[in-house]
Amino acid sequence: MLTGDLRTHPRQKAEVPVMRRRLLALVAALSSLPLALTAAPSAHAADPTTMTNGFYVDPDSSAKRWVAANSGDGRTPAINASIANTPTARWFGSWSGTIGTATGAYVGAADAGDKLPILVAYNIYNRDYCGGHSAGGASSPSAYANWIAQFAGGIAGRPAVIVLEPDSLGDYGCMTQAQIDEREGMLTGALAEFNRQAPNTWVYLDAGNPAWASAATMAQRLHEAGLRQAHGFSLNVSNYLTTAENTAYGNAVNRELGARYGYTKPFVVDTSRNGNGSNGQWCNPSGRRIGTPTQLGGGAEMLLWIKVPGESDGNCGVGSGSSAGQFLPEVAYKMIYGY
Repeated sequence: MLTGDLRTHPRQKAEVPVMRRRLLALVAALSSLPLALTAAPSAHAADPTTMTNGFYVDPDSSAKRWVAANSGDGRTPAINASIANTPTARWFGSWSGTIGTATGAYVGAADAGDKLPILVAYNIYNRDYCGGHSAGGASSPSAYANWIAQFAGGIAGRPAVIVLEPDSLGDYGCMTQAQIDEREGMLTGALAEFNRQAPNTWVYLDAGNPAWASAATMAQRLHEAGLRQAHGFSLNVSNYLTTAENTAYGNAVNRELGARYGYTKPFVVDTSRNGNGSNGQWCNPSGRRIGTPTQLGGGAEMLLWIKVPGESDGNCGVGSGSSAGQFLPEVAYKMIYGY
């Protein structure tokens, strides 16, 4: 191997032609290999799970904050052991302040500990347009484009897992075709920003859940929103359907993608609240239970806690009187035991 500055090492100058001939021979040999060996399996060659040592536990999650402020509460030990110390996604939106600073600080802290952070981008224009419980988001498509570009820029080259805009592709029921086209354009633009600025991320475009849209419908929506640019898609975010149901649905979506568009993608499942499955309700149903903690594999590429157990879905169900995202300790406590 050549070392140092060639300008100050005359002997090494003579070695350069020899090395150049060897390199050219190597390139010629490689060029004769089948193309399949050089084809990238996804939008990014980097694998953030191999660049880190386990998942990052958010030190400022709503569960962590509640535990810290309520050391004398009888529910605290269980919530601390079963929820607060499980790696869970942090959600970013209009509440996050200067977004590039916020994402940069979060992935920087994870990177310092050699851990893989999970982030949720949740700020699309006309967010939750039909459901309403989590309505809001950026003020315009252009404002969203600027926000998501800064989001990606804050992450830069550090490893991360991104869940992109939960509910955005299931939420079509009351939208016009022009609004649908606008939304899909925003998602395609977001994926382009992550590809450009954050090369060591895996971005999962959210695909709702099995109870929302058929596999064929969701495959079309994913493709039209730019899924080919993403690493994969996410399922069951903030929902309660079992891992088996989601795995079957994800596989069905992939069959549709393969048949229609000639490609498939990995998927992840939110298992934070699906231990008892669903009772058919999505908004703070009673009797639910925490599921399999965050891990690689498990029927999907990863099982992730994307929604913090105990955080409200909105002013509904056992969370009556609460707002979306508010931590409800009694709901969290009961979710640990499934009642």
